[in-house]
Amino acid sequence: MARCHLHKFGGSSLADADCYRRVAHILLTHGHSDDLIVVSAAGKSTNFLFKLLSLKANGLLWQEELHALIHYQQELIEQLLSSGAARSLRERLSTDKAQLMSLLSLAQLSDYQSHQVVSFGERWSARLLAALLRESRVGAIDVDARTLLIADEGAVPQIQVPVSRQRVQALLEAHPNERIVITGFICAKETGETLLLGRNGSDYSATLIASLADIDRVTIWTDVEGVFNADPNKINDATLLKSLSLHEADRLAHLGSPVLHNRTLQPLFDTQVSLAVRSSYASHTDFTLIAPKSSSASAPVVTSLNSISLFNMTFKGDLPALLDELKQAELAPLAHWSVNINKLELAFTHENEKQAKALFERLQDVYDVSHITVRTDFGLVALVSADAQLYRRGFARLLSRDAKALFNDDLSLVTLVPHSQVNLLTQKVHRRCAGPRKRICVVLFGTGNIGSAWIDLFHQSRESLNKELEASVELIGLVSSKKALIQKEKIELTQWQDSFEKQAIAWDFEHLLTELDAVECDELIALDMSASMELTLKYSALFARGIHIVSANKLAGSGPLSFYHELKSQLGNRRLFWRYNASCGAGLPIQHALNDLHHNSGDSIQAIGGIFSGTLCWLFEYFDGVKPFSQLVLEAKALGLTEPDPRDDLSGRDMQRKLLILAREIGLPLELDDIKLHSLVPEALATLPLDAFIKRIHELDNGLQQQFEAAKEQNQVLRYVATLDDVSGALQAEVSLQWVDASHAYANLTPGDNVFVIRSQFYQDNPLIIRGPGAGRAVTAAAVQSDLAHICHDLLKE
Repeated sequence: MARCHLHKFGGSSLADADCYRRVAHILLTHGHSDDLIVVSAAGKSTNFLFKLLSLKANGLLWQEELHALIHYQQELIEQLLSSGAARSLRERLSTDKAQLMSLLSLAQLSDYQSHQVVSFGERWSARLLAALLRESRVGAIDVDARTLLIADEGAVPQIQVPVSRQRVQALLEAHPNERIVITGFICAKETGETLLLGRNGSDYSATLIASLADIDRVTIWTDVEGVFNADPNKINDATLLKSLSLHEADRLAHLGSPVLHNRTLQPLFDTQVSLAVRSSYASHTDFTLIAPKSSSASAPVVTSLNSISLFNMTFKGDLPALLDELKQAELAPLAHWSVNINKLELAFTHENEKQAKALFERLQDVYDVSHITVRTDFGLVALVSADAQLYRRGFARLLSRDAKALFNDDLSLVTLVPHSQVNLLTQKVHRRCAGPRKRICVVLFGTGNIGSAWIDLFHQSRESLNKELEASVELIGLVSSKKALIQKEKIELTQWQDSFEKQAIAWDFEHLLTELDAVECDELIALDMSASMELTLKYSALFARGIHIVSANKLAGSGPLSFYHELKSQLGNRRLFWRYNASCGAGLPIQHALNDLHHNSGDSIQAIGGIFSGTLCWLFEYFDGVKPFSQLVLEAKALGLTEPDPRDDLSGRDMQRKLLILAREIGLPLELDDIKLHSLVPEALATLPLDAFIKRIHELDNGLQQQFEAAKEQNQVLRYVATLDDVSGALQAEVSLQWVDASHAYANLTPGDNVFVIRSQFYQDNPLIIRGPGAGRAVTAAAVQSDLAHICHDLLKE
């Protein structure tokens, strides 16, 4: 069977004897008998070896430092191995010491000899870990990667893939049931000279060997749990990412992630190898999995560099060609900006500054590059996500005048700021874009016709709304007149009716509030799609619990003025929102228009009029004097266009309440009785039982027929109209049957429409007219959804 796992352990995971024991335990409990293992030098061994070279180069004594390093290695051997195994490794270590002394005693070391000195750290680690595994009675060998990885020399060694793959595959065939411990960081030329793979070379060795060995999974065991959505040393609420796409990880690494290096990831492209980043100090905890086909990160990642090198140059060449040249040289910039037609700025890490400068100097003539200068007074802040563009607006709002405009590509947003602003901006971007997503919970009162239409609409729009808000809006409660279902987790929208039927229980208001208090959320919004006066009277209690309200129910907005003022006062005292656009005109933006004119534009509204009932619009558009009015009413009832009792429409009470709502929106302190109401229902029919009313409904016809004929003689038509007129200072408000000219805005409507006519200081001779469907489950649900979205936006404003 093909081997499936390679484990890589860094120096911090092999810092002392306890660390080695922990690593051996991980391999025995999380691994298999044929795993590959790649190791770095133990602890600070590589730093020691580079220090020896530095002391040698500067003519200083290195012997004491070498003694300390050998003593450290001897201590590890003595503490970990039994006497027989320890003796063998001590003898080999003594031979290594002699070889190191011989190399360091040379008058001049070549680069290859210096590389050989540094290579001892990894060789000691591999040798010791393999011996420790054998002490646990499992098969294990150590292998020097210089026998496997053959490379051509360059600024960074370039691996000869075919020959290296052949050697790796031969090694696997020769040791089918043994753990193979391989040195990281080092490789060799075909002639045998030692080469170093550079920064993070051991991680690169691991992914490279995995790709050559056709391994399914590489786990890099380190001193952190994985990749976080920000540096946890700088951001207290940084969270671990459980998954990350390879492309996101690559961009994050390129932008300076302390956990990942972009070279480490390159061997994984065009393979099926996944990469896990785990803590060797807490192997039981969650970790980050990076896979070529992984879904994008659960949250955007914010990263930063306190200082970068910003190249400024005069440039007249082909920018895409230059960027491709830089990419081929493994010097792709962190970001770039075209300052104007001939000026270009490119950001690089300090690590790449020297190589980038040399490359630009070589390419000056090819790309017409001149006047190259480098600034180092900027740091970098970036956001990485497959959905980066969703966060552009939020990120951009946080930029100071000193910041560079956002650079963006498919996976990232990048800016540069002065050093002093890096940490603060990183915190702000994380808090706004990558911090814990706010959870806004919704409870729906009224699961009938309009309520179910809203759920369908919410199901369709929730994902896009959540992306736009950068939050999570969830339906957690369903309440009818008799039963309620409140969940701590969101209700599955595709099967809400089944869940409500099986799980909803009888409720009382106090128990319902207790259940809502137990829901963990940042904000709670109640949607009232009932026509319940009892629920309306509970609005104050909902506000007292910090619950926002969206009303399609018009009873609160048109209730007693003292009650209305009490509700408004509660909103003013706290950061609470109550929107009720659906209570008048359904989805038509009448309240939006009135608020904008009255509060924002400096206009003065003088009159509001219109037909606010789709039912009454339908009746009078079709009333032509041929068919009796009562017959039209019965037809409308059969079509479901009226309330169950048509008198609820014919009385005009609904239009009276809507006119009151609009009057209060423009600051008029009216009571319902301040609006004169002229009902279409004669007093003799008003209080009859419904069946008796239907039997006598023909009694409506005589008076209406006479009015129709009289109006027709004047080239006018009958319309049931609401009017509010405050032009003269003597307020007039009424709802009544009126004669209007055949050319009037009220006279030629689509049956079932609402129309609102607004006259103001700005709209006098040519009034503002808003017309369209003013009733219906779909448009009312849309109005409620609009109000919900507006409240969510208001809640999430900085």
